[in-house]
Amino acid sequence: MGSKWYGEKPNSELEMKILTPSVKHGGGSQMVLGCMSAVGIGNLHFIDGIMDKYMYLDILKQNLKQSAEKMGVLPHYKLYQDNDPNHNAHICRLWALYHCPQVIKTAAQSPDLNPIENIWDHLINRIRKFKIYSKNELREKLMSAWDEIEGNVCANLLKSLHKRLNEIIKCKGGPAHY
Repeated sequence: MGSKWYGEKPNSELEMKILTPSVKHGGGSQMVLGCMSAVGIGNLHFIDGIMDKYMYLDILKQNLKQSAEKMGVLPHYKLYQDNDPNHNAHICRLWALYHCPQVIKTAAQSPDLNPIENIWDHLINRIRKFKIYSKNELREKLMSAWDEIEGNVCANLLKSLHKRLNEIIKCKGGPAHY
């Protein structure tokens, strides 16, 4: 849930004070897919196993229109997704061509330009304060925290997109400095 970087001299030993302890048992993770608009969030979908293009297509079929309706953006929503190979699979692109009013193409490896990345951070920060002992408990906390995300959080993230674009331009396509 985050990265830590330490600078050490070449061929030097790591000092115990900078090592982060980890637990090698228990715990767990949960992959999710969700969507957002300037007015709020759509459905949150839990993924079990490894997602392939067929699973992704089923998730779109089950959730996209329902989420657009929930957010009040139907029928004029735009599908913005990253360049995951499953998203770009021929069957998924073909389905989107016939079922989405508009699909926005995005640059590869561009998390600074994808507002939902900030929603994931927001979600993680909300559940981090809980001691979670099972995958079911993790799912419950995720769903609860997801449902509590207010529309103004999404709206503010989308309003800040032009600032992120300007920062990326200033960094000549490199990672943003914020």
